[in-house]
Amino acid sequence: MYLARAAAQFAARLTLAALLPLMLGSAAPTPLLSVTDPAGDAQGDGSYQLPARPTMNASQFDLRALQVQDIGGKLQLAVTLGSVGNPWNAPAGFSGVVLDVFIKTGPGGASALTGLGLRVPGDSGWQEHYRVNGFGRQHFRVDGAGKPVPQPDAPGVKLDGTELILTTNLEAGSYSYWVTSSLYTPLGKDGFWRPGGDSGTNDLRSARAGSPAPLDVLLAGDQRPIYTSGVLPGVGQVIDVRALTLLGIAAAGLIVAIIAGIVAWRRHS
Repeated sequence: MYLARAAAQFAARLTLAALLPLMLGSAAPTPLLSVTDPAGDAQGDGSYQLPARPTMNASQFDLRALQVQDIGGKLQLAVTLGSVGNPWNAPAGFSGVVLDVFIKTGPGGASALTGLGLRVPGDSGWQEHYRVNGFGRQHFRVDGAGKPVPQPDAPGVKLDGTELILTTNLEAGSYSYWVTSSLYTPLGKDGFWRPGGDSGTNDLRSARAGSPAPLDVLLAGDQRPIYTSGVLPGVGQVIDVRALTLLGIAAAGLIVAIIAGIVAWRRHS
């Protein structure tokens, strides 16, 4: 009897500890994913050259890291750049760079990374897309037909040193990500510049016309083959807090069932 009571108390404590963050909402940030990118590769396939005006540095487009956190059950994204500039005097305190973050939250989705000249591998796809520049913030969600639809809940954006921190209303979870940085222009339909081959010094130049728009993509290795294949691998989530919580609850229930069974067997033996 004592053994069964002790087991039940232990399981109750374990279950409460697992459920408490879900009931109260975790105030402390929970790290979900950390990915780094090589420094000094914000030149597309290696041939991209920035326009002569306005004056900008390639490091302003140089993706260095992605940090994903669970903040009170919602997803927060922190993208680190090589440096931050504001050549267009944007009110956000930064400009020149267009940051795109695509997120896979479930099966299916869209395969093309909207307007960038890149797509995801195989039959996979993304469901959520956040686009940020110094003058605006957008959130798109893929509908049942695979079409990106604008959403009213644009992300919050905060500049902290060389980090752009995006706060979202998206539930934190185990996701995959595609992150790119492109060159802002107020004249383009989508707000970013597409390379025009070996054109004038006032254009974004590249070795060949029709190249993908991003100057940099989040990728641990050599990114140059991406600009030939047009396929960008995602970076994946490694910790799913909700799954671990449910696993803890299930384990607690299993422990109670096993000990209760042993007690009942001894009682009748």
